[in-house]
Amino acid sequence: MIKNIIFDFGDIFINLDKEATYREMARLGVSKITPEMIKVYQDYEKGLIETADFIDYFSSSFPISEEDLVFAWNAVLLDFPENRLFFLKKLAASGKYRLFLLSNTNDLHIESVKNSVGIPFFTEFKNCFEQFYLSHEINLRKPDTEIYEFVLKSNQLSPDETLFVDDLKENTVGASLLGIQVWNLNPTKECVTELFDKNYL
Repeated sequence: MIKNIIFDFGDIFINLDKEATYREMARLGVSKITPEMIKVYQDYEKGLIETADFIDYFSSSFPISEEDLVFAWNAVLLDFPENRLFFLKKLAASGKYRLFLLSNTNDLHIESVKNSVGIPFFTEFKNCFEQFYLSHEINLRKPDTEIYEFVLKSNQLSPDETLFVDDLKENTVGASLLGIQVWNLNPTKECVTELFDKNYL
């Protein structure tokens, strides 16, 4: 019996264009993504480097202004459909499940989301969760098993009583290795508001 639900953020609640940042960076002359760039990105997502250092790495490596870099970096973020917030608020109000957010994200993205949806909307969203885990704040990222172990242990959750909802297969596979139940949501065909139609609960 599922008692706990852990939700991802991107392409679960907020829509993403995952290729947008690559397109924008290419437009700025950065057409090749190197292993070093991926390492810097992952370290930033884990909160191991500050925003200023992240920006400095790219601006010192390429002739890109800070403004253009931030625009390209945040281009991945689209809209947050209001019906998803309504669904989540109703789910939280029911009191039937312990709700958690677990997102790979970073300071620039979260600040952009807050500016886009507005602080009242974002606060309503955040308040639906018992814990609101962002990778750059807890220094862990999916799909590493350590991040799922951290959430389970910190909140005394039983894996077989916990459902994890994420759009990336590698993330749901990582969680399932610990016995967590998973829904690998396909954002092109499914919506989180269909949760009760999927027979996971």
